[in-house]
Amino acid sequence: MAAAAASCSTPIPNDAETLRRNRILSSKLYFDVPLTKVPMIYSSSYNIAFLGIEKLHPFDSAKWGHICQFLIKEGVLDKARLVEPLEASKDDLLVVHPESYLRSLKNSLTVSIIVEVPPVALIPNFLVQQKVLYPFRKQVGGSILAAKLAVERGWAINLGGGFHHCSAEKGGGFCAYADISLCIHFAFVRLNISRVMIIDLDAHQGNGHETDFANDGRVYILDMYNAGIYPFDYEAKRYIDQKIELVSGTVTKDYLGQLDKALEVAKTKFNPELVVYNAGTDILDGDPLGRLKVSPEGVAIRDEKVFQFARERNIPLLMLTSGGYMKSSARVIADSIINLSKRNLIDLNAPISKK
Repeated sequence: MAAAAASCSTPIPNDAETLRRNRILSSKLYFDVPLTKVPMIYSSSYNIAFLGIEKLHPFDSAKWGHICQFLIKEGVLDKARLVEPLEASKDDLLVVHPESYLRSLKNSLTVSIIVEVPPVALIPNFLVQQKVLYPFRKQVGGSILAAKLAVERGWAINLGGGFHHCSAEKGGGFCAYADISLCIHFAFVRLNISRVMIIDLDAHQGNGHETDFANDGRVYILDMYNAGIYPFDYEAKRYIDQKIELVSGTVTKDYLGQLDKALEVAKTKFNPELVVYNAGTDILDGDPLGRLKVSPEGVAIRDEKVFQFARERNIPLLMLTSGGYMKSSARVIADSIINLSKRNLIDLNAPISKK
């Protein structure tokens, strides 16, 4: 059964499917990346800064830039080798989102509710588009391109993205666009892929992609999350193939033990051609929204386990950084990426170009 743009639990009409396919094929978001670049995607446009209003949400709205700075400062990444994505256009977004949803984002009140910053409602929408939604659209472009790079290089990391609370028709939880659903639909058409596994290890339930791929056998969802926090989406839970519900206060050892068991089960349940890894750092001890107690070292081990899971089975993997609501998140993500490099699970040196 094909995933529908508005309600993915019902078949999509053939003409709508054709329109979706044509939009994907005509998109400029897939482009050739030279071998002098590493499959790590980032733009300074990811960062959100607008009169200090961004500080009213616990999310570090410059997290993406901070990750990049740490990696460059540590000498493991050359800024010139990063890949700059394009902004997702309206036609790109229409691959999943109906026109009515995109139109709703032209209301600043709607956006303020999605990003959970009430004063945004008072800002003229053209500024909201420029200062809030444009950075999100750039990150969407990064997530979509990451799938292409992952298939070409074996792995890719978008230093942004992972807006897993946004479905086709509804945003929320700081997620305005469904980048996970979009990157998968692009992969179906442009990469000739028909089996995708989502491993969602953000502290929150990934109700957006779960809603979008309800009853779609092409997508297998493993979601491990704290059941005692937002979003409490009981409808979306029905569409999780492998659900691991944690309790608040889960510590590192127990968390990693649950993950080991989950990955062992996943190996026997589904044979994906692509893994989309939503690697939220809101599992960290002290995160005000995640309410779990995983150490920074635990996050690095978690990421290592997921990359190893894909490496052992020779499955391309793309990683999205998703949620994380402490200033320390950027440092933890950077340290985890450095660890992945040390373990030879990723290579931050651009390959020598073949002439």
